[in-house]
Amino acid sequence: MDRYEQIAGELRQRIERGELRPGDRVPSTREITRRWNVAMATATKVLAELRGQGLVRAVPGVGTVVAEVTEAAAPTRAPASARPSAGERQIPRRLTVEGGLTTDRIVAAAVEIADSEGLDALSMRRVAAELDAATMSLYRHVPDKDGLVNLMMEQVFTAVGFSAADAELPWRARLELAARLLWDVFRAHPWLASALSMTRPQPLSNALPFGEWVLSTLAAEGLDLQTVLTAYLTLFNYVRGTALNLEMEAAAEAATGQDAEAWMDQQEPQFMELVAEHPTFLRLTREGYDFDLDQLFEFGLQRLLDGFAALIDSTAQRSSSARS
Repeated sequence: MDRYEQIAGELRQRIERGELRPGDRVPSTREITRRWNVAMATATKVLAELRGQGLVRAVPGVGTVVAEVTEAAAPTRAPASARPSAGERQIPRRLTVEGGLTTDRIVAAAVEIADSEGLDALSMRRVAAELDAATMSLYRHVPDKDGLVNLMMEQVFTAVGFSAADAELPWRARLELAARLLWDVFRAHPWLASALSMTRPQPLSNALPFGEWVLSTLAAEGLDLQTVLTAYLTLFNYVRGTALNLEMEAAAEAATGQDAEAWMDQQEPQFMELVAEHPTFLRLTREGYDFDLDQLFEFGLQRLLDGFAALIDSTAQRSSSARS
């Protein structure tokens, strides 16, 4: 029995014992990866397996919950060899969305799909299926897929906010806070980094408070506006650029069924052969490196802010010299 089937079996038993009741949330893909120490691809298969059995359903804005299952609708589980594959399995129809179709419900469903399966899995048809609605009915609320993605980005940026107390922080702490809040949003929504454009920025009203916070922080330190904007774009692009690895890694796990550590273990003999004549690489390969994207983000952030500090100090010195 495959690992995803074992985990799905455990969750099915919890549902059958009544530990998880209709309407209760079941573990998300991220929770499954942490709790059972499996790859994202395996976690996705777990929920697909449970959906295929009619045991769970997706609820926009809530997550995956236990479905209302009658005894007749939940027959004894057939052996894996007798069941259709995930690609062949027909996902049961969702219950009609309570309160009717709204823009908020459409956006919430789209965000959940993109969070769990990536932006490539998102389509108007897929969102309509999650909401048990006709595809064309979505167009009464959102213009098209691009418009939907913009609304999704508007929604997730509501998580980035600053308090009055935050405004009293010194400039470096203010920028650290902003960068970490943005990193947290990318962490929660790996598709966001690739959806945001640096060269053709989307008009997102909910992202403006983040931009204003960083711009005003830098401007208050005496930098000219051109330098302020350049520094802001540099900080934003650093966080976004690092976050692009989140979606790429999730896609690689889904494609290979291996997390980054397992993949590196498999590639080690080839790497050892490649670095044999490069002594520093060889030492690193032998000693190993505990790759952690969060630590990499923090290291780079501090070095970037060190550079901003030097820039701000030199600006202050020039201003002081000009006054004297």
